[in-house]
Amino acid sequence: MPAKNAGKFLPDCLNSILQQTESNWELIVINDHSTDHTFDVLQAFANKDQRIQVFNNQGKGIIAALRLAFAKSEGQLITRMDADDLMLAEKLIALKKILIANGEGYLATGAVEYFSEDQLGDGYQKYAAWLNRLNTNNQHFQEIYKECVVPSPCWMLWRSDLEACRAFETDIYPEDYDLCFRFYEKGLKTIGHKEVIHRWRDYATRTSRTDEHYADNRFLDLKLHYFLKLDYRASADLVLWGAGKKGKALAQQLIEKQVPFYWVCNNKNKIGKNIYGQTMQGTNLLNNLATPQIIIAVAGDKTQASIIAQLEKLQKGKDWFLFC
Repeated sequence: MPAKNAGKFLPDCLNSILQQTESNWELIVINDHSTDHTFDVLQAFANKDQRIQVFNNQGKGIIAALRLAFAKSEGQLITRMDADDLMLAEKLIALKKILIANGEGYLATGAVEYFSEDQLGDGYQKYAAWLNRLNTNNQHFQEIYKECVVPSPCWMLWRSDLEACRAFETDIYPEDYDLCFRFYEKGLKTIGHKEVIHRWRDYATRTSRTDEHYADNRFLDLKLHYFLKLDYRASADLVLWGAGKKGKALAQQLIEKQVPFYWVCNNKNKIGKNIYGQTMQGTNLLNNLATPQIIIAVAGDKTQASIIAQLEKLQKGKDWFLFC
């Protein structure tokens, strides 16, 4: 567990770990150059319970903290915690049971919920609902290019599998999404505990809200990198669907990487125009492509559902990827 200026939230977080029904655990906490009373809180808890060990980050940032924590850990089952969140009492035992029952090659996760002392944003509620839908059907990786499909503080893995994924070895941000792609690349199978076992805290200064490492462009860079590495078929006709902000950003990257593609949209005002040297075409182009691969860069659940229905009607709905 990395911890930076989390003194306000740590007592609740640590008490939720101490209240676990599974008692056979170790907690490795890395203080990441905190300027508040984080270290004092951590040390007080460590002095009372030998299962808690506290170290200062030798590097800087969350990846260096995670790297150090993993190196200091001794367990064969590894999970991650965030210093401002809460575990429900059954979390560790629920994830442990999944891995013990299925063995290596499996990723255990569970349902999550957000909470906030202020009003919880609609976007976070929708994100949690989406994650929990994937979790119910163990279909996490089917929508991996849309958003990070495995909650960063709500997974458990055999140590051997985490090492095989080369976890925390690179300095790529966002680190949780990159690790999720590594799980996908390794071919791990997800099994989700259906009940809520983790509570995510939302607040104005949360890292995912304020750190530049979690900006939209970082996510798009990561998505396209892994798509081209893992799922892109050079023999197929690549189609980019969408001419909004994200569609344009993806188009620029594809052009820079010299990856050929067709660019389509439903906006009559843009069809026929030349953008970045690429002619925007209507979606009827798909009628002329035998086996296209389609990146959908159009937001909105209803709009995406309409696009998917259109692709299925054209019998071209097996090779598409939601990128937003």
